[in-house]
Amino acid sequence: MSSLLVDLLRQRGGTAVIDGGLATELERHGADLNDPLWSAKCLFSSPHLIRQVHLDYLENGADIIITASYQATIQGFKDKGYTDEESEAMLKRSVEIAREARELYYKGCSECCSGDGAEGKILKQRPILIAASVGSYGAYLADGSEYSGHYGDAITKTKLKDFHRRRVQILADSGADLLAFETVPNKLEAEAFAELLEEEDIKIPAWFAFNSKDGVNVVSGDSLLECGSIAESCNKVVAVGINCTAPRFIHDLIVLLKKVTTKPVVIYPNSGETYDAELKQWVQNTGVTDEHLISYVTKWLEVGASLVGGCCRTTPATIRKIYSVLSRGKSAIVGKE
Repeated sequence: MSSLLVDLLRQRGGTAVIDGGLATELERHGADLNDPLWSAKCLFSSPHLIRQVHLDYLENGADIIITASYQATIQGFKDKGYTDEESEAMLKRSVEIAREARELYYKGCSECCSGDGAEGKILKQRPILIAASVGSYGAYLADGSEYSGHYGDAITKTKLKDFHRRRVQILADSGADLLAFETVPNKLEAEAFAELLEEEDIKIPAWFAFNSKDGVNVVSGDSLLECGSIAESCNKVVAVGINCTAPRFIHDLIVLLKKVTTKPVVIYPNSGETYDAELKQWVQNTGVTDEHLISYVTKWLEVGASLVGGCCRTTPATIRKIYSVLSRGKSAIVGKE
């Protein structure tokens, strides 16, 4: 189950690069994401933009690209008037678009020399994995509750499993290499995801990425140690980590996770900016610069991170810098041998 990711890390010298923010880049390319579906809106309105953003990340060093399915749910599409069949087709399309971008990247590699190609693009024939994004229930609600983890007493583990079940089945059978359960805000949903993977005997590996706003617990206040232990005990989960969390908290969160997991640790923080759930936008000037974010990366690697990328408000330029840091680290190791 873990061989794909393990093989990637071995071939990449022990660390690998994940892509960065999707919505930020889609907007930069002209997409209007003022919609409950957020970036998933582009699956039917402008799939070519999604493909281009995936390609941008690959050309800046990403080894893993995450599909535009974070906020793509059957229920969400049906709320917009789509049928079950159309909704399921768009979930599959999210993976198809990523696969198309990977093929375009490989085509570019074969047409170029090697290494840093035309216009400074990183064009290297190498393993590239596609992670199908599964956002939390709070992402579907589009009210910012994935940043609080508070779903109310009416939402039980059974309801969460029923909500996610068909979506997970479709994404797992769509040609992705792994599933990325992202911005998991509470213990209940982590348990639901773990049980769902076992109940449906999902055949591709998964990672769990939690989010935190205090550097100790997940955003709901549940213990990160307990949440990480759920991921550790699930054989279908091959990596565990943190996403969409301010960079300043990441170091301590890695240290905590390493107490309860032997699996690779995946880290992709946001820029540190604050999200306003009512305005549905990021508050400007509340985050850190790329340089500041990058200054943390070596320390994260030192305490156990294996997969590093970016989440909301990070860009291909951010990922290029992370790629450079990881590459320098590998060169230093080779030099010592």
